[in-house]
Amino acid sequence: MKRIESRIDVHGAEFLANQAHNQALAADLRARQHRARHERPERDMDRLARQNKLFVRERIERLLDPGTPFLELSTLAANMAWDGEVPGAAIVSGIGIVSGREVILHADDASVKGGAWYPHSVKKIVRTLDIAIENRLPVIHLCDSAGGFLPAQSQLFADRYFAGRIFRNQSTLSKMGVPQVAIVLGHCTAGGAYVPALSDYSVITRGTGAIFLGGPPLVKAATGEEVSVEELGGADMHTRVSGVADYPAGSEIEAIAIARDIVAQWHRPAKTQIDRQEPEAPLYDPRELYGIIPRDIKVQFDMREVIARMVDGSRFHEYQPAYGTTLVCGFAHLWGFRIGILANNGVLFNDSTLKGAHFIELCNQNRTPILFLQNITGFMVGREYERNGITKDGAKMIMAVSNSEVPKFTVIVNGSYGAGNYGMSGRAFDPRFLFMWPQSQISVMGAEQAANVLSEVKIRQLQRSGQSLSAEQIAAIRDPVLADYNRESSAYYSTSELWDDGILDPPDTRNALGIALSASLGAPIAEPRYGVFRL
Repeated sequence: MKRIESRIDVHGAEFLANQAHNQALAADLRARQHRARHERPERDMDRLARQNKLFVRERIERLLDPGTPFLELSTLAANMAWDGEVPGAAIVSGIGIVSGREVILHADDASVKGGAWYPHSVKKIVRTLDIAIENRLPVIHLCDSAGGFLPAQSQLFADRYFAGRIFRNQSTLSKMGVPQVAIVLGHCTAGGAYVPALSDYSVITRGTGAIFLGGPPLVKAATGEEVSVEELGGADMHTRVSGVADYPAGSEIEAIAIARDIVAQWHRPAKTQIDRQEPEAPLYDPRELYGIIPRDIKVQFDMREVIARMVDGSRFHEYQPAYGTTLVCGFAHLWGFRIGILANNGVLFNDSTLKGAHFIELCNQNRTPILFLQNITGFMVGREYERNGITKDGAKMIMAVSNSEVPKFTVIVNGSYGAGNYGMSGRAFDPRFLFMWPQSQISVMGAEQAANVLSEVKIRQLQRSGQSLSAEQIAAIRDPVLADYNRESSAYYSTSELWDDGILDPPDTRNALGIALSASLGAPIAEPRYGVFRL
């Protein structure tokens, strides 16, 4: 493959200004992540110490193989919800190596409201298990939860993707033959009791671990029976009498060691074979991405410069380089894995849309995973483009994305607006993983366009009633809309609502994608089948 020749002046004023701006954004991201991961009120950490419990991060550190990478997912979930009081949605989730096996973790964070499940917690657990199903990843559950956050029960219980989906997904994994082990380190109450009960293996810590559908206060209120935690659902009762749990442990460290030994017995399934070669670092420094991404999200940049700092050897075989030039398509290797890349270099026109659909078909034909790099305002609009069938051509690309069988990965590197998000494999189109960069935005349209449209509608309504508006009155209508759109289109709002799998520091993207690619090959790749393309 031919190397991409960078045209970036890394000493130029524009590059250096961009670099300073984006490094500041990355520093802010790291600070937010550190707070979500490690900063807790002293009273909560003291409570864990009194209970002889490890902090969730210490548990994970002891569980993972030393010196191996851990791809944490949705670190900043719920960061803009619940007054910021539920960091990480009270759940830690991620992909790591345990006893030499690739696994995905779901760990309750008992330092946050006793590990209670908020609506965002449930959404994060469901997403974790969806990833396990899609990629056939074994699951380790570190259980320590006070149960559902009852004031928000209407957002926890009844609907299709609420808490019941956790247990449905666990049952689906069992049917698929994907193993699960639960380590009961605290209370598993009410619905949470089914997490260890639905796991293939269950380890429970004596003294702090407990499993019951209703705890002692509920039993007392419902039946009048007085019973202790240990009698009702402790380690000895469940491993000697009920059989709900398999292995008692005298401490958390012993429980984690038993779980590691269980995982060591699991069969290592063969990975799906795709084209692979020896990995090679990019020719260009990935940290130069800071200087490439513009300070203003409306400023265009060449996505080849991003690709050059992400793929092996900065080599890229570009497909149809002279046709449909607002969409860059081509083949590369990333950590040795061959991938197909679709990257936006502007709005999607008829030709670039057809090129994208065709390229997706080629990737499916030769079993090549696809990486979508989004910086898209949408499909082109206007009389000429509608007469040429832009809606029909856009539907072809959406059809190709929807019916693609190879693993898909999406990174929103700048803007993601309107139907362009759909054509470039947005969340609704089931990419195996979707990540964002700190400055990126996602919404039905750009904030300024939305503010102009909505304020114009309001202004016309007022003018029809005979009111004339001053510039100050127009601004009073427009500015709140603009502020709301800017807030709700930000990467931090997206990740708070779990519309993505996390915000990445741009230079870390290559490594995150390498782990995601490896994890995705636990599932087979089916033969491609497409629906009806309107020709």
